[in-house]
Amino acid sequence: MKTVVYLGPGEALNTAREILEPTLKVVAPEINDGAVARSLVDAVAIIDASMKTNFDREMLEKAPGLRVISTATTGADHIDSKVLAERGIPLFTLAGQKDVLHNLTPAAELSWMLLMASARKLRGAVKHVLDGKWVREEFPGVMLKDKTLGLIGCGRIGSWMARYALAFGMEVIGFDPFVSSWPENIRKSDLDSLLSAADFVSIHVPLNEQTRKMIGFREFALMKNGVILINTSRGAIMDENAFLNALVQGRIGASGVDVLEGEPEINHHPLVEYARTHDNLIITPHVGGFSLDAVRTVVAYASRRALKLLDETQ
Repeated sequence: MKTVVYLGPGEALNTAREILEPTLKVVAPEINDGAVARSLVDAVAIIDASMKTNFDREMLEKAPGLRVISTATTGADHIDSKVLAERGIPLFTLAGQKDVLHNLTPAAELSWMLLMASARKLRGAVKHVLDGKWVREEFPGVMLKDKTLGLIGCGRIGSWMARYALAFGMEVIGFDPFVSSWPENIRKSDLDSLLSAADFVSIHVPLNEQTRKMIGFREFALMKNGVILINTSRGAIMDENAFLNALVQGRIGASGVDVLEGEPEINHHPLVEYARTHDNLIITPHVGGFSLDAVRTVVAYASRRALKLLDETQ
């Protein structure tokens, strides 16, 4: 029987099976290169909700019968789209799929949590108490009311961030040359002006050739001293060397990031090394969209798209 390889949380595996079986056999290998490669031999489709496997040319050659990859994620920089194009294999992602994405808020909620945790020095304060101490003067927080939030990217997640910020009495400015319908609750700005004015900067853009390393040494130099920076998009949107330098120099007061360049191989990543000895950097393991109810929704959507393509091309 033709197989579909499912990569993602076990809690959503039954969701994929309900949609794809019994027409197809859904297999869920362990997410390591060897197991995934072996599972691809008879695969006609891949449903990817994990982003932990690098689908480069070598890996994709293990799947001679592959007809579609459908991801339950908006980004797919771990998949070599050029190789797929050479073979005429469609790559479906959630990018632009407003009908399913509009009401999915976990990534925006995590972004806001990182912003608040950074503003209130939460990581250091919790550790302080666990060490048996109780000196609140070591953890002065930043009040959100009347501060300026600068949004780089004013699409779905940026728009949710603006709503949260307005509820906290903040001013919201945004930069996004690709938004066709500008949100009413975000004041439009150019990037340099935003970086100079914002007390908080939050990044919400997809990774592509236009956005790769769009925030580098020049952009960090424009930011206010002590700015709080949030990035839940992709690590490569920032020049991570410049980011680390801004942390070390104190340009960035605190930061929360959910993404790193080169993830998931991060044990010796310079930013992880920094965070091991500095409480002003919070790093989470790309969990922004990982809410089980949301994951089931997007896995179902990705599975239906793959099945439709397979039915149409039989």
